[in-house]
Amino acid sequence: MTTVNRRTFLKGGLIGGAAASLGLARKGSAATFEGYPDGMGVLVDLTRCVGCRSCEAACNKEQGLPPPDKPFDDYSVFDELHHGQKRRPDEAHYTVVNRYDIPGLDHPLFRKLQCNHCNEPACLTSCFVNAYTKTPEGAVIYNPDVCVGCRTCMIACPFYVPAFKYSSSLHPRIMKCIFCYDTRLKFGRPPACVEACPQEALTFGKRTELLRIARQRIRENPGKYVNHIYGEHEAGGTAWMYLSSVPFEQVGLDPHVPKEPILNYVKDFLGMVPMVLAIWPALFAGFHLLATRKEGGHGHHEEGKEE
Repeated sequence: MTTVNRRTFLKGGLIGGAAASLGLARKGSAATFEGYPDGMGVLVDLTRCVGCRSCEAACNKEQGLPPPDKPFDDYSVFDELHHGQKRRPDEAHYTVVNRYDIPGLDHPLFRKLQCNHCNEPACLTSCFVNAYTKTPEGAVIYNPDVCVGCRTCMIACPFYVPAFKYSSSLHPRIMKCIFCYDTRLKFGRPPACVEACPQEALTFGKRTELLRIARQRIRENPGKYVNHIYGEHEAGGTAWMYLSSVPFEQVGLDPHVPKEPILNYVKDFLGMVPMVLAIWPALFAGFHLLATRKEGGHGHHEEGKEE
């Protein structure tokens, strides 16, 4: 009997349902969304990163995040694994740096991980309450005021970046890098992590210019880089892009991410999706709220009887 991976099943169902609802509401406008190819971006050169975690500290300060369990100059965090996996962004860390010990290299490589700010974001496409916005500057930002906590975006993201604020059950919220949009990007300034990097491993600029710079580095340094810019085409293109001296899978980047936006893989299917798939997330949320209210009302009634 064929076994279906739970995440794969949920991903297909959630993206299909949410994208269908968008398609029905916008009459296919989402299918022609082309993103902002001339927006800003960041080129991450893994050959220059030394794992100093200055970017983590700068992000923490800029976004007013809580202090880390271990100080930013404690490099023992690179040895930590959570459920067998490297560190990932969460509600207290919008970006993290991981160390990769590569066979054959006499030194480790380090990679910064954050939202890649896709040109055509799967999180935006999958969100049936329109909590996400792709700005002309290139950032994918999030509005917690309309979020219902369905976490569809977490499943839809091909890079598994959005994190949920599990510490608050009353205020559902997704936590992720917003490209320092409110405080920096919309004013033309680089994000805090880029400004803090002492090794110039992070280069901020127009995405089109960053691609030119990346190609020039590859061309002028034969053998130093893999002949590929990760993020140029992955998931339809991302604002954050990577250069590496080793195959990208060795530094935790998925080489199998589709080269087209997620929506392109479901748009032909959307016309056949039953209405129930288009509205089930809203129905599910409604049922949950109804049940919660009934339980709350029942508890209140019982307390009244005891009095």
